[in-house]
Amino acid sequence: MRIAVLSGKGGTGKTTVAASIAASLPKCQYVDCDAEEPNGALFLRPVITEIAPVEVAVPAVNQTACTGCGVCAAVCRFNALAAVGGKVLVFEEICRHCGACGIACPQGAIHEVMKRVGVVEADETELFLQGRLDVGEFIAVPVIDALKKRLRDDVPVILDGAPGASCPVVRTIEGCDYCILVA
Repeated sequence: MRIAVLSGKGGTGKTTVAASIAASLPKCQYVDCDAEEPNGALFLRPVITEIAPVEVAVPAVNQTACTGCGVCAAVCRFNALAAVGGKVLVFEEICRHCGACGIACPQGAIHEVMKRVGVVEADETELFLQGRLDVGEFIAVPVIDALKKRLRDDVPVILDGAPGASCPVVRTIEGCDYCILVA
């Protein structure tokens, strides 16, 4: 069973409720999906034994092969590329890692490079997991995806979600059986 604990805003006691549920069960997996401010460890006091980087693919432009045609920028739904003065500029901070620019480039001048955006921290048994977004990054979904790849099926899972109703919350509740809203 997977239970997400959520709130419409910060400071409602969501983490207190999630950690209390986890502490009251004989055995469960606690997953702190609030990658911008994970704090379940303050209550549960795990011994972190693993820190695994979370990376995403971002476009890089071979300026020698690029003709500056702008096709890549035109297909980017997130405006992460711009064709200016015959050159393509990449804004990694707003890239959503879809790869459309590389597919669309008629010259094959765009390739992907890996960029670290955060980490997944785990205890020895992986009964405690938390995601932590790197300073300066603001897209938490890749960190949550990395956490959810480690969810166990043999014990109940308590997912402590981020506050609000943004993309990280939606990604957290995908595949959950129940949601508890703390108001």
